[in-house]
Amino acid sequence: MKLKLVLLLPALFFAVAVLAQGPLNKGMKVSDKKIVKTKTINCSLDTAWWKWTTHEGLKTFFGEDNMMKLEPGGPFEIYFSMKEHPGVRGSEGCKVLSYLPKEMLSFSWNTPPKFDKLRNSGYHTWVVVTLKKVNDNQTEVTITHLGWPESEQWTPAYDYFTVAWDKVMEWLDKSCMH
Repeated sequence: MKLKLVLLLPALFFAVAVLAQGPLNKGMKVSDKKIVKTKTINCSLDTAWWKWTTHEGLKTFFGEDNMMKLEPGGPFEIYFSMKEHPGVRGSEGCKVLSYLPKEMLSFSWNTPPKFDKLRNSGYHTWVVVTLKKVNDNQTEVTITHLGWPESEQWTPAYDYFTVAWDKVMEWLDKSCMH
C-alpha cells in the first residue's frame, strides 16, 4: 500500500497541476513555491477523513458552513462569513480535484476577499491534504498548498496562507479533543 501511494503521489501532483492549468488559469506561469504544514492530530484516520470530506465534518472545524461533494469537480466551498453576500463568503467556486479514500484529498483554492484583484483574476491555486494513520487514535495530516503563480503580486496571499494553514490545523486538532 505504501509503495502504491509513493508511486501514485508524483503522478497525482502532476495531474492536479494539469487540471489547475485549465481554462481559468491560462497564461499564468506557475512557480515551484509551496506551503507544507504537517501535524499529528488526536483523531482516528476514519474521523479525520470524515472531517475533511463531508459537509458535517467540515463544519466541526473549518468555517461557518460549506458546500462539499466528494467527487472530482464537486464543490469544495468553505463559507467563513455567512453575513457576507454570495461571492465573498469564502471559497466559492472551489472544486474537488481528486481523492484517494482515507489517504488524500485535493481541491482548488481561491484567495480571501481582501485580495480582491487576485480573487477576481479567476486563478485558483490548489491544496492537497494527505492523511496517514499513526495509531488507532492519531492521524498525521499534511496540507500542501501549491500552484502559486510566479508573479510577485501573489506574495501577500502566499504569506497569508503560510499563517492561515497553521490556524486550520489548530482548529482541526481542537475539534478532535471533544
